[in-house]
Amino acid sequence: MKVRTQSKKVNKSWLNDHVNDPYVKLAQKEGYRARAAYKLKEIDEQFRLISPGMTVVDLGCAPGAWSQYLRRRLSPTGAAVGALNGRIIGLDLLAMEPIEGVEFLQGDFREDAVLAELDQRLGGTAVDVVVSDMAPNLSGIESADAARIAHLVELAVDFALAHLKPNGALVVKLFHGSGYSQLVKHFKAHFRVVKPIKPKASRDRSSETFLVGLGPKVAP
Repeated sequence: MKVRTQSKKVNKSWLNDHVNDPYVKLAQKEGYRARAAYKLKEIDEQFRLISPGMTVVDLGCAPGAWSQYLRRRLSPTGAAVGALNGRIIGLDLLAMEPIEGVEFLQGDFREDAVLAELDQRLGGTAVDVVVSDMAPNLSGIESADAARIAHLVELAVDFALAHLKPNGALVVKLFHGSGYSQLVKHFKAHFRVVKPIKPKASRDRSSETFLVGLGPKVAP
C-alpha cells in the first residue's frame, strides 16, 4: 500500500519511527525482509493455522516476509533453508526475490488469466490456508479506496471458497473505515468462525487490521 504525502516533516517522522521500530530491528536480526512477518506470526500463534505438511497460498506476497515466515513454519526444523515439508505458492503483481522452496507467480490477482495459472499450479490440490496481505494503492478518496479494498477481499474470499479444505482458513488484511462492517458480514456469510485481530506489529496509528475465517461454509 502506498500513501502519498507532500509533507517532508511527516516523511521524516515516519522514517525516524521506522528506523527505531523494534519489529524492524527484529526483522533485520532474524533475516526477514519486512516487519510484516511478525503480523502473520502473531496471527498464526493465536489461531494455530500453519503446520508442516500443509499447502499454503500467499496472495500479495512481495517483498516476501510472509512467505519467509511460512517457509520456516513448514520446515521440520524451522530453518529458512533446507528441508521443506509442505508447499507454498506466492502471487504478486510486483516482482519478488526468490525464496528457497517458495513457488512464485507474478501477475495481477484481479485477472482471470492469472487465477487460471494459479489453478493450474495447484493442479486440483486442496489448500490448507490462504493468506492475503494484498492492499491497493490508496488515492485518499474514501469511497474509491473502500471499493478497491473490498474488491480484493472479496476476490480472496472467492478464491479461498473454491480451493480450501473443509477445515481450511483464510487470513486477509483490510482497513477500519467505510465498508469494514460489510466485509465482516461477507466473511460471516462464508465461514463458520470469523475472528478480527490487530497484531501488535501493526502500528497503533494504522487503520490496518486482519480477519481470520475458519472453516468455509458449504453452499446448500
